[in-house]
Amino acid sequence: MQHKIVSQDEWLKARKALLAKEKEFSKARDALSAARRDLPWTPVEKNYVFDGPNGKEKLADLFGGKSQLMVYHFMLGPGWVQGCPSCSFLADHFDGAVIHLAQRDVALVVISRAPLAEIEAYKKRMGWKFKWMSSFGNDFNRDFHVSFTKDEMAKGAEYNYTVDKIPGEELPGLSAFIRNENGKVFHTYSSYARGLDTLVGTYNFLDMAPKGRDEGALPWTMAWVRRHDEYEEKPKSGSCCA
Repeated sequence: MQHKIVSQDEWLKARKALLAKEKEFSKARDALSAARRDLPWTPVEKNYVFDGPNGKEKLADLFGGKSQLMVYHFMLGPGWVQGCPSCSFLADHFDGAVIHLAQRDVALVVISRAPLAEIEAYKKRMGWKFKWMSSFGNDFNRDFHVSFTKDEMAKGAEYNYTVDKIPGEELPGLSAFIRNENGKVFHTYSSYARGLDTLVGTYNFLDMAPKGRDEGALPWTMAWVRRHDEYEEKPKSGSCCA
């Protein structure tokens, strides 16, 4: 990898110029976050019931005493031997966030269409502790556009607010909900595809590393990602200047 080499003074000048752009980006991101919070709400009318380790729970129950609920739509369909590697990559960041989200009146719950026994088996393998519920047998995944029939996969369906061909029966997403003082639940936001990048702490580290995400030569961006128990014990590495 060839890169320009300069004196400390030249480096500092370039770094300060980039800092101005970073501050501009931070302000733009703050404005975008405010616009996201200003979106209107829509009531959740269906009475979704999920299976979990503590039995049946309604959507309102998943708030766990909080007024806000974040749901990650994890790609694990009925009969799957294991969960999606990319969703597993994201989920590795969840356990550390749960306790901190709770301090800001937010509950985080993961939901998949697989039956509970299949979810529990994979969750145990991965060593995760976060709350993970099954939507098997209800319309939750389809209503939030993350699960699809074979006919929809062939002919096209809505995902990420666009109708297009669907690459698989399950796709990832994140949905946000709020519950008012009367117990009524409202859907406030959903994001899909690249909109989920912000959840990946590892990517945020890589974006500040010298080589960045280093995905340009891969067949697709996350082709390098493995479930955390599938990486080589000693990952290959090389010199930047070889």
